[in-house]
Amino acid sequence: MKIFVDQEKQRQHFPSGFLVNGVVQPNPEKPERMDRLLEGVARGGHEICAPKDHGMDPLAAVHTPAYLKFLSTVYTRWQRIPDATPEIFPNIHPDRRTASYPLSAVGQAGYHITDMSCPIGAHTWESSRWSANCAVSAAQAVEGGDQFAYALCRPPGHHCFTDLAGGFCYLNNSAIAAQYLRKSHDRVAIIDVDLHHGNGTQGIFYERSDVYTLSIHADPARFYPFFWGHAHERGEGAGFGYNLNIPLPRGTGDEGFMKGLSDGLEHIKAFAPSAVVIALGLDAFEGDPFGGLGVSTPGFTQMAKMLAALNVPAVIVQEGGYLCDELGGNLYAFLVGYEGGA
Repeated sequence: MKIFVDQEKQRQHFPSGFLVNGVVQPNPEKPERMDRLLEGVARGGHEICAPKDHGMDPLAAVHTPAYLKFLSTVYTRWQRIPDATPEIFPNIHPDRRTASYPLSAVGQAGYHITDMSCPIGAHTWESSRWSANCAVSAAQAVEGGDQFAYALCRPPGHHCFTDLAGGFCYLNNSAIAAQYLRKSHDRVAIIDVDLHHGNGTQGIFYERSDVYTLSIHADPARFYPFFWGHAHERGEGAGFGYNLNIPLPRGTGDEGFMKGLSDGLEHIKAFAPSAVVIALGLDAFEGDPFGGLGVSTPGFTQMAKMLAALNVPAVIVQEGGYLCDELGGNLYAFLVGYEGGA
C-alpha cells in the first residue's frame, strides 16, 4: 500500500496546550503521533511516498475563501498585536454564523475557531496544507489505478467545517479527498470510524446527495463534539437521507462497534458509491487516552476487513488516535486487515 506523508513539514505544527474541562493541559495532537504511526507503517513494509504540492484548488473546493485567507495570514497579523501570545487562541465568539465578519485578527480568530483545541502557531498553516496534500495525493493514486492508498494526515481534519476549525483540525482532509474523487465518481461515501463524530465532514456535505456521510462514534450526548452526531441528524434539502450517524454507548467494545458498522455498511451498499474515503480514527481503541470506546487491536483488523469487503477504490485518511504504546500496532493491524480483505 502506498503511504503518503511529509514528515518534515507535517511535524512542524506543535501546539502547546488545549482547554479541557476548564483546565489547560498539554495538547495531545503532537508530532510524536507521526512517529508512532510510522512505526506501524514500517512493520507492514509499505511504500512511503512524498505528497505533491497540489496548490489551493483542492482546498478551495471545500473551504471558503475567507477561511483560507484567515488560516494563511492570521499568524503574521497576530504578531503585530502588542504583547501578542506566541499562539492564537480565540477569546470571543459570535452567537451565529451569519454575524458580521470583523476586520480584526482577534475577531476573526473567534469567528473561525470553534474551541480551545486549535491554537494557531507559526507553522500551523504549512503543516495543515501538507496534511491536505497527503489526502489529495492518496486520492490521486487511487484515481491512477491503485485500489487503495493511505494518507498519514497530521494535523487531522474531520472536525473542520467549511470555515471553522475545531478539535485539533484546520483543513478537512477527508472532505478534500472526497471532493477530489468526485471529479471522476458520481457517488462517493465517507465512512468515519473515529471515536468522535465527524461533525465538520457532516456539515460540509449536509445538503448534498452526491457524497454520503456515515459516522460511527461515541454518543455525543455527554461527549465531544456534543452538538452534532446524534441519530436524528439525517441531512437537509437535497442531502436529506444522505447522512447517517451511529452513536454508541461509552465503552462499547468490538462486538457492539462491529454490529453498528455492519448496519451502517448496509446503507453504504444501498448508496452504491464507486469510491470511498475512510476517515480512520484509531482513538476508538480501548487504551486510547480519550477513553471513549473499547475497540481492541484485533478489532481494527476486523473493522478493516469489513470496509475492504465493499470492494471499491478507497482513500484511507488518518484522523484521531493518540499517544499510547499500541498506536502504531493498531495502524499496522488495520492496514494489514484492509490489504488482506480487499
